[in-house]
Amino acid sequence: MPRKYLRRWLPDHAAMLDNRFLRRFAPWFEHPNLFHLNRKSVAGGLAIGMIGGLIPGPLQVITSSMLALFFRVNLPVAILGTFYTNPLTIGPLYWLAYRLGIWVTGGTSVLKMAAMPSWSALSWSDWLPAMWTWVQALGTPLLIGLPLLAAILALCCYVGVHLLWRLWIYWSLHQRRKQRLK
Repeated sequence: MPRKYLRRWLPDHAAMLDNRFLRRFAPWFEHPNLFHLNRKSVAGGLAIGMIGGLIPGPLQVITSSMLALFFRVNLPVAILGTFYTNPLTIGPLYWLAYRLGIWVTGGTSVLKMAAMPSWSALSWSDWLPAMWTWVQALGTPLLIGLPLLAAILALCCYVGVHLLWRLWIYWSLHQRRKQRLK
């Protein structure tokens, strides 16, 4: 992949450690893969971003950050990877996970899904119980479909980044050969 392009948009290790809040966690950020742009680190970071993106609410970035630190993959890519879910895409993704869960469990579709609670009206202490009640109302298909969809998206992104990275290398080598022959 175009490292120069990615480096322009992603924060570097020094910029992260200049942050007053993150400075106290500096020992956690010492592994070189957390900010290095290689094929394995970027593919793993994006796969973790796909997993973290399906977690509802504000836990997406926290989950992907913790998983990136644990698996030692690119941290900024993992965080940016969670942003594929937004108010426009979260509904269709959850519907797809629900349908996937119904297909896997062999259950029947419940035509009337439970209404999502108003998150903005809830305090932080009431948010988690309200989310759990909502998820339980959707039943087993969603609880099985969400992790399954997250695993499928993560695997597709991991393999896709590896393939695109390899194609990019072949294309750049081909361009260099063409330049040498001129």
